[in-house]
Amino acid sequence: MKTWIVGSGLIIGALVLGGCKASAPSGFENKMATDIKKVITVGDKDVKNPFPASADNIKEGAEHFQHHCQICHGLDGHATGVPFAPSMDPPVPDLGVADVQGYTDGQLHWIIRNGIGPSGMPAWKGILEDEEMWKIVSYLRNLPAKGSLGIPTVFKEESEEHQAAEHAHQHQHPGKKPEK
Repeated sequence: MKTWIVGSGLIIGALVLGGCKASAPSGFENKMATDIKKVITVGDKDVKNPFPASADNIKEGAEHFQHHCQICHGLDGHATGVPFAPSMDPPVPDLGVADVQGYTDGQLHWIIRNGIGPSGMPAWKGILEDEEMWKIVSYLRNLPAKGSLGIPTVFKEESEEHQAAEHAHQHQHPGKKPEK
């Protein structure tokens, strides 16, 4: 009951203060949406990961992550080399930031299993086994440094072609920066 009252109050507050305008959310609105998501929307807060964060489980989680998640979150979980990541609405999150790492293991598992609509985060229930999802959670808790794994192969060729085009443009027009 308390969660329902808090949630209702936060939603009413958002409507009164934020209204229905077509602009980027304010810092207050972002914080409120994040708080609502963590307190009300994302379940399984108290569920514990049944798989220890062993080197083998983290490695297996990394392999599942590379196969299923790197297309949006990059090889390292920080969206490195994903050209559309900042353009998504909301942007694809860096999974190493405090907001994401602040979720419990159970909540991260819940997000992987159920997705977060309408953010673009798909539900993996029925695609990944429960054990695979839990091992991805272990990997998320042990992400490599940002940029340390490079750009996903699927985006590498596009990035190299873009750099070659910029290089050619600079040779044709010395001193002039390419338009973006």
